[in-house]
Amino acid sequence: MGLIKSSKSDWNAFETSWDFASLPLLNPDYRQTTLKATYQKLRAHWQAMTLEMQRLEEENNRIFIDAYGLQDELTPEVPLNEITLTCNPHYRYNGDKSEDELEALLLFDTMKEFISYAVGCMFGRYALDKPGLILANQGETIDDYLKQIPEPSFRADDDNVIPMLDGNWFTDDITEHFYKFLRVTFGEEHYEENLEFIEQAIGKNIRKYFLKDFYADHVKRYKKRPIYWLFSSPKGSFNALIYMHRYRPDTVSVVLNDYLREFRAKLASRKDHLEAVSISASASKGEKTRALKEIEKLKKIILELEDYERDVLYSLATQQVEIDLDDGVKVNYKKFGKALKKVVGLSAK
Repeated sequence: MGLIKSSKSDWNAFETSWDFASLPLLNPDYRQTTLKATYQKLRAHWQAMTLEMQRLEEENNRIFIDAYGLQDELTPEVPLNEITLTCNPHYRYNGDKSEDELEALLLFDTMKEFISYAVGCMFGRYALDKPGLILANQGETIDDYLKQIPEPSFRADDDNVIPMLDGNWFTDDITEHFYKFLRVTFGEEHYEENLEFIEQAIGKNIRKYFLKDFYADHVKRYKKRPIYWLFSSPKGSFNALIYMHRYRPDTVSVVLNDYLREFRAKLASRKDHLEAVSISASASKGEKTRALKEIEKLKKIILELEDYERDVLYSLATQQVEIDLDDGVKVNYKKFGKALKKVVGLSAK
């Protein structure tokens, strides 16, 4: 029973499990004043679970060896890398790695799982106030979410569109959402320390992680069948994430009107300001040089966004594309063509 229970509990700790309820890192049993101390307590629990499983497997082996008189042929010992728990780094990261490397990998992945769960809470797939799936049926809205959780401690995004941009251009940007999530889950007092702990574990600041790695990690986690879809311009200057279960036929219009066009207008305004700086008598030579350099960069981005709207997003928004979740990700993702970030292996016939 101990072996089965441990295996089940280990498997259900991951959001890709059908019986996933909530993140172990947020379990009150391991809760400490900081995220680092919480992780250390959870890690100690995982260690104990792994060693107990090893002990039980070796005990089973002894029973069988004694029962069948196999003492000369078999030994009861089970090496750590054969204890098949995902929370056991010796099994999870097979290969010739040192203890320090294994610990760094486990921490790295656990922090990425924390970020992934945070994004799930941003979209209302999960909620801090209730275990298990919250919004998981086609076309569900923020109202369906609020019926289940009238006073959420961390509220899901209202319009199911979360921009993912290089810079703080929107208040509901994914990085801003994450900062808030971290404050709600682990408090204000150690917020800076907790954020630094995450960023050190993943090897970069959180905005950079969202821009460079999050979507690739998500696609990998869901085995090339992503549940969050990334609207992305050709060079990635504009990115907005949506949750497919909350998709509605007007979602592309929301991406276009409330985010892409709004972003472009903000960039144009920034360009106007810099043009004023570049000819200002009171600006220094260095300020003017920097302004001219940024103006050139902004011109290219604005052009990229104009092309993306004209060639891709505008016609898609007017089509009011319908999807059917029963058809699966592979069928539905293709309906959006070049509007969405290409997923290698998804568009293959």
